[in-house]
Amino acid sequence: MARRYDTRTTIFSPEGRLYQVEYAMEAIGHAGTCLGILAADGIILAAEKKNTNVLLDDENAFSDKIYKLHDDMVCSVAGITSDANVLTNHLRLMAQRYLLRYGEPMPCEQLVTLLCDVKQAYTQYGGKRPFGVSILYMGWDKHYGFQLYQSDPSGNYGGWKATCIGNNSNAAISMLKQEYKEVVTLEEAKALVVKILSKTLDTAKLSPEKLEIATLTREKDRTKMTSLKQGEIQALINEHDRLEKEEEARKKREAESKVAGSS
Repeated sequence: MARRYDTRTTIFSPEGRLYQVEYAMEAIGHAGTCLGILAADGIILAAEKKNTNVLLDDENAFSDKIYKLHDDMVCSVAGITSDANVLTNHLRLMAQRYLLRYGEPMPCEQLVTLLCDVKQAYTQYGGKRPFGVSILYMGWDKHYGFQLYQSDPSGNYGGWKATCIGNNSNAAISMLKQEYKEVVTLEEAKALVVKILSKTLDTAKLSPEKLEIATLTREKDRTKMTSLKQGEIQALINEHDRLEKEEEARKKREAESKVAGSS
């Protein structure tokens, strides 16, 4: 029955569904994981590199998961990379036009809203298909400070304290609901990112080659984006492994003490 209604993006099914939008969401569900956490003193984005190659110069190569849009805003993508390139270029163009016209950086939510209008148009007009990519945005503006947004192929968007898109995003969001605190520092957010990704990524052990992490902070009234190098990511992973071993040892001692007490 569904095959009669999913050949065009503009046709609703009898249940009121747009199948092409759902197919786009399905493509994102198989993409690399992207995780964002809003902290009191900054924001962090982490992205999974699904295709790694030993010949790539990861320290100097251009990012393919995290993009700088303008001085105050960065985004991470999950889905079809070619679609993401088109959208990020469009975001940069809109931001530069606003800067040229008004002489100040574009507010974060206004930029997200304009791109979502473009995304929505691709679900309504014939001859087009929805963009197969979801985007996480982290930014700062003078109106609301640090902000984290997520947008989907349908054109919907929302502001978040912490969220995840891509593969195993539901499991990651469930962990965020349990682990995220209302007031969290950027250092705590880094540790939380590694903890969640270590449990949700489809890999036996985390490695710096599989992760891309960037932070957004304010220093001397200027916004600063920092991409963590592999050595810094490895240090976060090592610290997580150490804490995990200490927790396992503590649980083992408690179990042994209970057995000794019962006997």
